[in-house]
Amino acid sequence: MRLKPLLACAASVLAASATFAVAGTASAAGGTTEPANVSDFLAGQLTTLTGRTTVLVHGTSITAAREAVTAAGMSKKGEYRSIGVVVANATKGQVEAVRSAPGVTYVEGGEQPIEFFSQDLAETSNIATRGAEAASTLTGADGTPLTGKGVSVAVIDSGVDPTHPYLQEADGSSAVVANLKALCEPLTETCSVQKMPATVDTDTLSVGGHGTHVNGIVAGRPTTLTDGGKLQGAAPGAKLVSISTGAGIVILGADSALNWVLENHAAPCGAGVPVATCPPIKVTNNSYGPSGGGDFDPESATVKLQRALAAEGVVTVWAAGNDGGDGSESLTNPPGQDPTGGILSVASYYDQDTGTRDGVVSDFSSRGLSTDTSTWPDISAPGENITSSCRLYLAICSTGLDPRNGPGALDIGTFNTISGTSMAAPHVAGIVAQLFQADPTATPAGIEAALKTSAHHYTDGAAYVGGTSYDKGHGLVDVVAAVAALG
Repeated sequence: MRLKPLLACAASVLAASATFAVAGTASAAGGTTEPANVSDFLAGQLTTLTGRTTVLVHGTSITAAREAVTAAGMSKKGEYRSIGVVVANATKGQVEAVRSAPGVTYVEGGEQPIEFFSQDLAETSNIATRGAEAASTLTGADGTPLTGKGVSVAVIDSGVDPTHPYLQEADGSSAVVANLKALCEPLTETCSVQKMPATVDTDTLSVGGHGTHVNGIVAGRPTTLTDGGKLQGAAPGAKLVSISTGAGIVILGADSALNWVLENHAAPCGAGVPVATCPPIKVTNNSYGPSGGGDFDPESATVKLQRALAAEGVVTVWAAGNDGGDGSESLTNPPGQDPTGGILSVASYYDQDTGTRDGVVSDFSSRGLSTDTSTWPDISAPGENITSSCRLYLAICSTGLDPRNGPGALDIGTFNTISGTSMAAPHVAGIVAQLFQADPTATPAGIEAALKTSAHHYTDGAAYVGGTSYDKGHGLVDVVAAVAALG
């Protein structure tokens, strides 16, 4: 399935993950084992499949999955050892055969498309969230201003321009400490995550733009534009680990990026690089997903990976999606519906360009089903009319309606204004970095609880039920209050 960026426009949008059917093996009468379930997407593929397709074979262990793939005659392309999943190329007959192999619990389609969640449309709003106030008045456990210092944020997106003026440190180095690219061979769908030189603009390589905008929202350094406008990201002291999936991605590429974070979050730049230079990853931002929401699938590789990350102290942030809605059906990004502590779904809040804390829910922000709280977003953050790093020649950046010049004489059109839950999620990812700086011992579940219990209840939209609502979750994120809630 192809993923799309979660921008609120005709351009692709990053904010949700893929949808899959609930699965697992079950014992039938007589003691025989029923075939493992397949994901909804793969089930649809199999009705017309005449050649081969990419699948993810889930096993009770990585050994069981490997043996099943070999026995079925599939061509192995990769694996996620931590969650017992093998990626393979298979025919319809091989998929049917592997479903009955010992130890196989689920078979998932690897080609389901997802998109970035952004929308074309002024300044990154850290006023309504009180994030700028927290950075200027509070300090972290290290005694420095609460800017997210000491935390790396992994941004899984179209890529990044590490040389962009918004991402430059005072000494001329980049806030992007690890520049990576998930490379998927188009014929075999084999994916690997490769390190790129620090100067390589992976966003231009993918003809994207979405990722550079999102990275700036997370951790743009304090910058004054030529028109006098002053900008900074949600966590202007955090470091960035960019994993480029390209401008158009499938779920397999996104999962490869999450798997890389799971295996490398403690030392994202390598074992020999000091923590002060390249801090551990404590939060990932995921501004992509399928159009139209879908059912939450606890057996998918995406969910298994994010739950493993939570168990190792890493928060996962998802854009809720840009499909709007009225509560009559669930349109939110499926993996963001995960009830596991430390996995957050973010709706878009619009401060109406005033910095007010009593704005509105963006029309495009995906709503959950009004009668099913499990589908509701967790929290809201500014996602409409957000100014951040861009390059006018890139596809998504060219959709913005407010191109502006950066601080240098040659920084022409290096900032633009875009909307979408793709822009709301990185606000929260940056804020999570601030909270981990405030309390490095906090758990992902503790971070989520602090954000929810301290959120500002703005009144627009659906009524709050038990403190939350189907369109805006627990309300607008409040950094100062969240720090207090951490204790």
